[in-house]
Amino acid sequence: MSIDKKFLNLFIKVTEKAAIGASKFIGKKDKIAADKGAVDPMRRELNKINMEGTVVIGEGEMDEAPMLYIGEKLGTLNGPKFDIAVDPLEGTKFTANGEPNAFSVLAISERGGLLSAPDTYMEKIVIGSNLPKNLMDLDHGVEKNIKLLAEAKKIQISDLKACVLKRPRHDHIIKELSRLNVTINFITDGDIAGALSVIGEKPKNDIYYSTGGAPEGVVVAAALSCYGGQIQGRLVLDDEEKIRAKKLGITDFKKKYNIDDMIKGDVIFCATGVTSGDLANGVKDLGNEYEVNTFALHKSQKLIKKFTNIYNK
Repeated sequence: MSIDKKFLNLFIKVTEKAAIGASKFIGKKDKIAADKGAVDPMRRELNKINMEGTVVIGEGEMDEAPMLYIGEKLGTLNGPKFDIAVDPLEGTKFTANGEPNAFSVLAISERGGLLSAPDTYMEKIVIGSNLPKNLMDLDHGVEKNIKLLAEAKKIQISDLKACVLKRPRHDHIIKELSRLNVTINFITDGDIAGALSVIGEKPKNDIYYSTGGAPEGVVVAAALSCYGGQIQGRLVLDDEEKIRAKKLGITDFKKKYNIDDMIKGDVIFCATGVTSGDLANGVKDLGNEYEVNTFALHKSQKLIKKFTNIYNK
């Protein structure tokens, strides 16, 4: 089964309306207002679609509304059953500070197609396409993974570029990469954009090697599955988080998730720029109109395309 291609433009409109909503708060130093600016129009647009959608990756639990919460039902409830992963505003800090790489993103699969990951941390290794299957392994350690990647790409280790989220928890990764003479491109936030910097015709990086959000890991996996890229992730859970993970049906807390464990079947992925960045240009206020740019993928249609649309104010 695949998702009818008529849904692509509907989901593009969802992230575009959310991006426009968030763009009104660019540079205003208010992360909460920016997030709400994206959440409300995203929910409104999703509820217009003839589908029975369930949020499996959202912003927390039901009592944390107005966020789009895990388990929330969306759409008219007439039509196909979809699983939805949402991040109405990836980069709340970037938006509040007027910095690049903020965007609105969602991924859609048929029911049961997306891993329902708790809002916890996930260790991640992400690489691009046209590489041997399941090449990377979190248990190999940095040096072995880097050597395998250089070998598979037929390049010197010193020619590799790695993207790392700048956090003290990654000091051991940074130390190893530096020792191996790998070029490190640091990011301060924006786990999704960092992970997706390994795909495309001229990728910015060869590998993303960091521990970031688990929900973001599944969103990244959705995009990678359209590209033929790879991810391996493992949840980082404390005792309280293990209880939450169990509620989502996760029993093996040490499991390493490869792309096929996170994504099953057809997928649509949309990311609309709020501020300009690597995935898409930001919202442009043209006076009476907004110009928006979306990077969209539809796996079964083999579609990888950038869209530019105009909305009246």
